[in-house]
Amino acid sequence: MLSDTELLLISSLQHIVFCERQWALIHIEQQWQDNVLTVEGKQLHERADSGFSESRAELRIERSLRLRSLKLGLTGVADVVEFHREEREGNLFWLPFPVEYKRGRERPDTGDRVQLCAQAICLEEMLGVDIPRGAIFYGQPRRRTQVEFDEELRKTVAELCEQARKMIETGDIPPPRFGSHCKNCSLVNECMPEISGNADKGQAEKYIQKLLKEAVDEATA
Repeated sequence: MLSDTELLLISSLQHIVFCERQWALIHIEQQWQDNVLTVEGKQLHERADSGFSESRAELRIERSLRLRSLKLGLTGVADVVEFHREEREGNLFWLPFPVEYKRGRERPDTGDRVQLCAQAICLEEMLGVDIPRGAIFYGQPRRRTQVEFDEELRKTVAELCEQARKMIETGDIPPPRFGSHCKNCSLVNECMPEISGNADKGQAEKYIQKLLKEAVDEATA
């Protein structure tokens, strides 16, 4: 069990899935830059995180619900948690159903599902219930994708928490890993993966020439 001061942000798990180096730059070196994708994501979350609650006969909706798991050492805020009323053996239960809001389309990696599953694990610990599934609302197609919280996904969440803590303990920043994902990263200029990553020599030279040209153009403007 961990104390409140040792808790990781749930949202940080998505960063470590996307790129270990990005996670370390943000959460160890405290670097951050916005780009179009991050701004659009914030705008979508602002609409979801209004903090207002709704209540109907069979459904209650809580927004901006604070979450915590001392077992995994996680904290964060759920965009939306729906509570669906169910009757079991003559008793009424309100089953939590977390819903995370994302811009664009479903990503090929597991980051979004990991983040949602981590929210469910926090809710389970807080409320003493089992939560089998939730959903992610993607802004571009404007529809939900249901996510099953199976054992494999839960194991991945636990392993990522352990991985993040090890990096915090050592303070080591993983080396750059140049790839197609870099073009969507807001920290690409701080990371400079084309120079020191696994790009080939020709790519690195072209990138350096590009930076020099931009510097000359700016100086002579």
